[in-house]
Amino acid sequence: MTKYHTFFIAIAALLTSMIGASAADQSGRSAADQIQITEAIRSFFAAATADDLDKLHAVTAPDFYAFDAGGRFTRDALMDLIKAAHAAGKVYVWTVNEPEVHISGDTAWITYVNHGSIKDASGTKNATWLESAVLQREKDIWRIRFFHSTRAPEKN
Repeated sequence: MTKYHTFFIAIAALLTSMIGASAADQSGRSAADQIQITEAIRSFFAAATADDLDKLHAVTAPDFYAFDAGGRFTRDALMDLIKAAHAAGKVYVWTVNEPEVHISGDTAWITYVNHGSIKDASGTKNATWLESAVLQREKDIWRIRFFHSTRAPEKN
């Protein structure tokens, strides 16, 4: 009985250490994924700010679409909308604040508050948007598949 008892204790210890190592790896990966997901959104805004369609394509999935400005836009149509606003003299500042990232396998969603501004010939107005996105991991790269933005009412 002692021989079996020692064997079972050794197996239990091995399984416990494997589970602990796996959990540590998962939490480490989850933290790294959360950072990558948040950075994907920041890269999305950097691409939009610079009118950089190639950078936008790099951070979005081919079937990407957005609900923004009262409509549904593909990634190219969204960039066209932003370029037209820039050509009309508008300058946007977008930021990612209070991100909450949720991951389930190769799918993730993020919600955050975008505190920014819109500048045009009349001056600069602060703006706040409530935003969310759904991302898909493709070959260890998180790409945005869906983006939604809702303008928050101005505070008086």
